[in-house]
Amino acid sequence: MIMLRHMTLGRVAALVGLALGVMAVNVAISILYMVVYGHAIDTGHDKDYYEAHVKLAAPYCSIVAGIPLMFLVGWWVGMRPAIIVWLVYAFVDVAVLLASRPTSRISALVAVSLITKLVSAYLGALAGG
Repeated sequence: MIMLRHMTLGRVAALVGLALGVMAVNVAISILYMVVYGHAIDTGHDKDYYEAHVKLAAPYCSIVAGIPLMFLVGWWVGMRPAIIVWLVYAFVDVAVLLASRPTSRISALVAVSLITKLVSAYLGALAGG
């Protein structure tokens, strides 16, 4: 790959770790949302109610939280590394998606999520100079 020509293995490993870190933060934000939702917004329901809600809400949390996260990644690491981070993130996200037998709705939300993350990483890299 041309993008990797001037990168060390350690740098590529760091970018992979960064992509997985962004994914972990995105999941943590979804969990935090559910804690706030269950304890402060819509209290008093059983576990099944909240599990059904998180299935609906998590993709939107990923989109909303992923935009500033990927913008910051792009701003921090620059254009080529940001694209590598996004590619790793997209590969893992699509692999998980395919393993879960997605509905067309979930597939569309993942596509929106990945596109917004790519645009955010790109704009962050431009802003970072």
